[in-house]
Amino acid sequence: MKYSWLPLAGAALALSLVSQPSAVMAQGQQSPGWFVPNQPRPSARPSARPAVTPTPAETAPPTDEGPAPTPQIQVQLPPAPELPQIPKGPPTPAAIVGVVSIPDALRVSTAYQQADKAFNERHKKLDEDAQKEQVALRDLGQQLANERAKLSPEQIRQKERELQDRIADSRKKFGDRQRVIQEAGQYVMMQINRTLEQVVQQVAVSRGINIVLNRAQVLGTTADFDLTPQVVEVLNKVLPGVVIPPDGVSPLNMTVPKEEPRVAAAGEAPKAEATSTKPTPAKATSAKH
Repeated sequence: MKYSWLPLAGAALALSLVSQPSAVMAQGQQSPGWFVPNQPRPSARPSARPAVTPTPAETAPPTDEGPAPTPQIQVQLPPAPELPQIPKGPPTPAAIVGVVSIPDALRVSTAYQQADKAFNERHKKLDEDAQKEQVALRDLGQQLANERAKLSPEQIRQKERELQDRIADSRKKFGDRQRVIQEAGQYVMMQINRTLEQVVQQVAVSRGINIVLNRAQVLGTTADFDLTPQVVEVLNKVLPGVVIPPDGVSPLNMTVPKEEPRVAAAGEAPKAEATSTKPTPAKATSAKH
């Protein structure tokens, strides 16, 4: 079975305690499909209107007996403000466009492939352990049913409490393991996305491109505009691998490695050694059970 690990489902396991793989990562974390090389990424602008908490009447479902909606008023507005003359400024440069396929870049990224293999193995182990625990809980329940006629009411209540405690403990343990895998997946993708964006900008600058589009948002183009092969080539040189937290250890409990991978400037030979360093857990309590 092939497991998808980015993003992972964050909910605790149900009574069956069987973990289910989630859909593959939606690339870019809702980022815009374009950016200008050598410029900071656009940040979300705060809304000019203050947030208004809806009243119960506003959130209540409409009913046939409710009041009719207020019709649009027809009134004359006060005079509009006079717009000043805006001085003529320099024209924007001619758009030189390139496109990049993020899914294709990830598919052949050695760092992504390394992480994908590791997390598929962790998900497989989690699923196997969950199935074993499911069988054990079912056997305990069946054992209690078989012994019920021989037990006193107090003994029955005690065994039922013990079974419920076992179920609650299993849910927590497997939920914690799932959460740690999810956090580790986010940690890995943050490393890949950070370097991928830097590589795309460097490739764009080296080609004289001032706008880069995500190919998923382009209906059609030719290979002349596609930067993906060059991006992948540079990405695999500067980031052949990533720091993957040890199994059962959350990245929140790790010591950050001192040396981080970097992207060489345009025209500079990229640094060959990337991230094969193993992280050091910072006295973390393993969530693996």
